[in-house]
Amino acid sequence: MSKLKKIPKFKSEDDEFEFWSTHDSTEYIEYSKGKRALFSKLRPSTRTISIRLPELLIERLKLLANKRDVPYQSLLKILLMERVEKELHIIK
Repeated sequence: MSKLKKIPKFKSEDDEFEFWSTHDSTEYIEYSKGKRALFSKLRPSTRTISIRLPELLIERLKLLANKRDVPYQSLLKILLMERVEKELHIIK
């Protein structure tokens, strides 16, 4: 591969965005030497909502969560995500 160009210093994020929008990054970065990065501390954005559930449902969730050794709110999110994904795959 030919010699890589030097990445310029940018005054702002907007300047950097504009630069990369008009330049080929392969002329500046050797991607074959890259290493996989893990960002284990990243969490998806969340929003707090309020939902009314029957007490019996909450108690059953707590029982299931206790068996799995997870908080019941986390179990609820897992179950909701599984069901939503299942529904979306059926629709496609």
